Amino acid sequence: MKFTYLSAALLLASPLLYAQPLDLNLTKTMPAIEKFYLDLHQSPELSYHEEETGKKIASQLSKLGFDVTDNVGGFGVVGIYKNGNGPTIMIRTDTDGLPIVEQTGKAYASKVKVIDEHGANVGVMHGCGHDIHMSSFIGTAEQLIAHKNKWQGTLMMVAQPAEEVGGGAKAMLNEGLFSKYAKPDHVIALHVSASVPAGKVSMKNEYTMASVDSVDIAIKGKGGHGAYPHTTVDPVVIAARTVLALQTITSRELSPLEPSVITVGSIHGGSKHNVISDEVKLQLTLRSYNPDVRTAQIAAIKRITAGIAQSAGLEEPLYPVVYVHEDESIPSTYNNPEQTNIVRSAIADAIGATNVLETKAVMAGEDFGLYGRTDESVPITLFWLGGVNQQQYAKAMKNNETLPSLHSSKFAPDYKVALPTGIKAMSNAAVALFNN
Repeated sequence: MKFTYLSAALLLASPLLYAQPLDLNLTKTMPAIEKFYLDLHQSPELSYHEEETGKKIASQLSKLGFDVTDNVGGFGVVGIYKNGNGPTIMIRTDTDGLPIVEQTGKAYASKVKVIDEHGANVGVMHGCGHDIHMSSFIGTAEQLIAHKNKWQGTLMMVAQPAEEVGGGAKAMLNEGLFSKYAKPDHVIALHVSASVPAGKVSMKNEYTMASVDSVDIAIKGKGGHGAYPHTTVDPVVIAARTVLALQTITSRELSPLEPSVITVGSIHGGSKHNVISDEVKLQLTLRSYNPDVRTAQIAAIKRITAGIAQSAGLEEPLYPVVYVHEDESIPSTYNNPEQTNIVRSAIADAIGATNVLETKAVMAGEDFGLYGRTDESVPITLFWLGGVNQQQYAKAMKNNETLPSLHSSKFAPDYKVALPTGIKAMSNAAVALFNN
């Protein structure tokens, strides 16, 4: 399908081709969707272990008449529903939980505990709202099939594993998601928000989430006795200098108009009070929107760490080793403006313009951005689905209180309001894209 690019003003001023929002009869369907949500919430699975979750998604899609393939890129699921000639619209959900002990106090709280890959006994919780995503996903599929006379084309439902570790989208794409199953003309997704009231959605054009890189730095030295530092090259001192110097990359080497974060999240070195060690290890997270900024960050880290080592008297074999975890790297999420304007207008028609908010970009990351970085660029849009109970939100704003964030053990979305809002928003967004 040839995607016609229109100005934002024209899109917002012109009526969408599907004319009226879908007449969704959610009264009859929501009890089953809420039951599905509670089941998912109480049975979360960690990244790369979403086997039962994948089976549940596959079963739901099969009942709706989709041609379903499971175990794609791990425990991913692809459902294809062909409804005549027209564009292919892909709707994506993520499926994995987090190693968190839930402390919401809810009667339906997760009590799951598992042994992780490190041998530790950890709790598991849908602390990032993926249970909301999956339930909205199934509810949307259900409504689009029920109203298939309102659209034509191919509906592609993708349940992606391992989002929390940045591996699921890569695995599904590497396994031929866009070649074996269908090449989408548009890709859309939602993400529950811990800072937007339930019943509302928010979104923005262009960059909306950041790229994410994990970097390890092994700083070398020459160890010895702490009482004779002049006989050593102390890697702890080099590490301290390095941590401070890295902060000058964002403040002095990159344009202040280009967002950049370089955080040293971990530093480990030494074993005893009076021993100067041979090595200190740093762990960093890098965030940016512009791919050129990411490249500049990594190049500067390598240059600065080598320069500080040299200034301390070390020679090249003992220069720091900088390792970028390319397998975990994810790009920024760029909402295609033309497509996002269509999505925004459709959702505003469905839930009311006052319930569609503009938001700011965040430095959190999401591997959803990868779907827009294929060889042939596909327009993508991710919007935020309000998850905070409206009374809780109003109280927090009044008293200047901090709400539980995503990944908090106390994050408990108001699913009874968020789910129907998500289903209405996503269903109407999909039909708008089918008919544009």
